[in-house]
Amino acid sequence: MTHQGIGASVPRKEDDRYLRGKGEFVADIRLAGMRELAFVRSPLAHARIRAIRKNSDAVFTMDDLGGVAPMVAISGLPGFRVSEQPVLATGKVRHVGEPIAACLADSRAEAEDLAAAVEVDFEELTAVVDMLRARDPDQPLVHEHWPDNAFLDTFVDGDIDTARAAASVVVKRRLRTARQCMSPMEGRGVVAVWDRRLEQLLVYTATQMPHIVRNGLAECLGLDQGRIRVVAPDVGGGFGYKGILLAEEVVACWLARRLGHPVRWIEDRREQLTGNANCREHHYDLTAYADAEGHLLALDCNAVVDAGAYSIYPFSACLEAAQVASILPGPYVMQAYRCRTYSACTNKPPILPYRGVARAGVCFAMETVMDAIAHETGIEPHEVRLRNLVPAEAMPFDNITAKHFDSGDYPECLRRVVDAIDVPAVRARQKAETGPVRTGLGVSIFCEQAAHGTSVYAGWGIPMVPGFEQATARLTPDGGLELRVGIQSHGQGLETTLAQIAHSRLGVPLDKIMVVHGDTATTPYSTGTWGSRCAVMAGGAVGRACDELAGRIALIGAHLLQVSPDMVRVGGGVVSAEARSVSIEEVGRTWYRRPQDLPDTVPPGGLEITAGYKPVRDSGTFSYAAHAVVVSVDTDTGEVRILNYAIVEDGGVLLNPMIVDGQVIGGVAQGVGTALYEEMPYDPNGQPLASTLADYMLPGATEVPDAWIGHMETTSPYSMFGQKGIGEGGAIGPPAAIANAINDALRPFGIAMTDLPITPHRILAALLAAKGDAQ
Repeated sequence: MTHQGIGASVPRKEDDRYLRGKGEFVADIRLAGMRELAFVRSPLAHARIRAIRKNSDAVFTMDDLGGVAPMVAISGLPGFRVSEQPVLATGKVRHVGEPIAACLADSRAEAEDLAAAVEVDFEELTAVVDMLRARDPDQPLVHEHWPDNAFLDTFVDGDIDTARAAASVVVKRRLRTARQCMSPMEGRGVVAVWDRRLEQLLVYTATQMPHIVRNGLAECLGLDQGRIRVVAPDVGGGFGYKGILLAEEVVACWLARRLGHPVRWIEDRREQLTGNANCREHHYDLTAYADAEGHLLALDCNAVVDAGAYSIYPFSACLEAAQVASILPGPYVMQAYRCRTYSACTNKPPILPYRGVARAGVCFAMETVMDAIAHETGIEPHEVRLRNLVPAEAMPFDNITAKHFDSGDYPECLRRVVDAIDVPAVRARQKAETGPVRTGLGVSIFCEQAAHGTSVYAGWGIPMVPGFEQATARLTPDGGLELRVGIQSHGQGLETTLAQIAHSRLGVPLDKIMVVHGDTATTPYSTGTWGSRCAVMAGGAVGRACDELAGRIALIGAHLLQVSPDMVRVGGGVVSAEARSVSIEEVGRTWYRRPQDLPDTVPPGGLEITAGYKPVRDSGTFSYAAHAVVVSVDTDTGEVRILNYAIVEDGGVLLNPMIVDGQVIGGVAQGVGTALYEEMPYDPNGQPLASTLADYMLPGATEVPDAWIGHMETTSPYSMFGQKGIGEGGAIGPPAAIANAINDALRPFGIAMTDLPITPHRILAALLAAKGDAQ
């Protein structure tokens, strides 16, 4: 038998059904009597609702939804301001696309016709669009009971003055990342049906966190959680976009229960782009202090995150900005650090934690500063980084914001990626260039805190705090294995990697292992799939459950072999004692079908175990990576081409290297989008200006580089198998590396790009401005 356990590049079990068109997504679910739901959505960013004139009994407003509570996500951080998000707008709309009324019909087209006939009288108000001005006294209030438009401000203080006095190099940068729309292949969707026999809501929804959605539905609908069953079928990508409670879910559930027939809502792309959650919009004002040899002494930062109109359930509006303050220093050693952040409230859709959460922005900010220090000191950028990275011998290491790095060799990671990109060859090429097309080289390095535990989220004040992750392992009568986990797989290959872990512990063949997930009725409670946590947390829980199950299998196997239990071992699909063995299949058959062959002293718990798991230290694992890229910039057209891309990643012990590479490549595609293409602009009235994929640019196959990926496997001392979470890292490094490469190419022209995405229009505008200044 070929190696199928931990470390094997086993093809994904789930791909067979996907590639054959046999996956089942929410839009594939059709139930008898099901009706379709469409929403009347606000055309204005900020307005009072004077009146709603309905034209049918199949149109429902908030006044009709008796007993439905608003969605509320409260952070425990001091000073956090609470916003209530009604599932249908009442009294006021706060962003374009906010749902106002729900319309039911036999088809989506008919439901949209009903929506088009609803009349809403608005009193338009001035929109808050600029996050940098949101707190100004002359700005209208998005929530009238607040003193200004900020959910929260955070402050990390440090002794900057001492470092400032010692610094011989001071660099300042003002940087901005664009607002983006997460764009999974499958949009959101929900099917809700009321089971009259069980008196229970059955909710099929495209979500990353079924149990958390059930929490939220119970709170909004006033139902006991036992009255709600949430099932996530196949999910076509999430990236954080499917990690929240939706107003549409609450409305569909209320209607299904009230009317007695199934209700379905399937998001279309225009709804996704214009009316639903956004991500990423940051602004940084940075000052870095260094000595003449390029050693970073201190960093001072003011950052603003545009959190949109509401605090989204369950992550809240504070997560992004609070993370900026805590993770900006990254893997660098410095003497002093100070950072103030604001979560601005604006008339835009709420912000969500997109793949990488705040890290893509802070990596762009930090790595831009490191390149600036290199330019000022005349030192090669990667050499400056090597002088400031935490050394391998310092691990485990607590950085200046008390982030506990579990293991790693950051300098070696950077050295490997620099070797792979061949820096001397690039520099020689640059010296020979004289025409309009210029070559640039950029690097970035970052850490990815993953598998955050109880202490981290409790400290952040998030209303969703993970505890012990649980998994159930059941040996079937024919020797198969069922694994039940509360997480949800939406592209990570978890049906494969979790089966590989079980195979490593018990030896049951992969084709006899079934992973059940995404169903609150059949799986243990979990906060779900987010934060690159599943390999560590669910993987550890599966390992723990299999180990405990192995103990019970050993007792029965020992009886069948007529030896003492301390003489047997379980592995390779058998229970063995010296030269004799009995198959795990025979153990299962005996327990379930021939109990008369067992003594009364056999433990009665059977061959099913639910076990909980937490890492030895729950502050998270720290994977990391270095990215290096070579680009060409055409200064006549502004076109950027990626010529070479190299990555060295350290995810600890890799459960399945092929799946890891897939995660990295997928993340790189999204990082390229952040760097060069994706932007959701708003006009001064809060109107979104990219309502279709013709306007909102996503990278395709021709824009994503064929990246070279190298791996280091530095074992984490805290996780069960030494593994680390790496699901988001691919998306973190590209914006910084690509921006640095573009600026390296444009340095002879005296310009530096500071806003993402770096589009041809922005490059040409900067070149024209530089020419004007030169004249």
